[in-house]
Amino acid sequence: MEKIKGKIHIVKENDVNTDLIYAGKYTYEILTPEEMGKKTLEDFEKDYYKKLNVNDFIVSGTNFGCGSSREQAVTCFKGLKSGGIIAKSFSRLYFRNAVNKALLVIEQREFVDYIFSKENGENLDIEVDAENGVILCDGKSFKFAPLSGQAKEIFDAGGLAEYTKRKLAAM
Repeated sequence: MEKIKGKIHIVKENDVNTDLIYAGKYTYEILTPEEMGKKTLEDFEKDYYKKLNVNDFIVSGTNFGCGSSREQAVTCFKGLKSGGIIAKSFSRLYFRNAVNKALLVIEQREFVDYIFSKENGENLDIEVDAENGVILCDGKSFKFAPLSGQAKEIFDAGGLAEYTKRKLAAM
């Protein structure tokens, strides 16, 4: 996996639930991932998606993605071609959905605390080396546990659907 370079966007909240990430009113609409991306965090801030460029990262607090298990709350970030999400912690369902959709999610408390402590951490440059578990930002380096085992295999395949196709084809 290549290093990902982007900017930081802060959602300085804990318990950011899936309804806030992707409003429930869109759950049963048939939308492409790109269309879903335009709904990302709109209840947090109207047109939030307009801030995000390809490979940008969301930085947030604890228990990101709590609430329902809807995959749209992950797919919307994929539709934006986000670099991923860095949080103090994720709900287990959200974390697993992210792996299954190949969205990079990183738990790194010290990094989040550092960004939250800055007067303005928004739009800082960031480089993430997911393979080696390193975040570079603001002249500092932060280590994290990279994916391993089957989770890494699923992520590297591009998600659970592609991983399963490959496994079945190899039988």
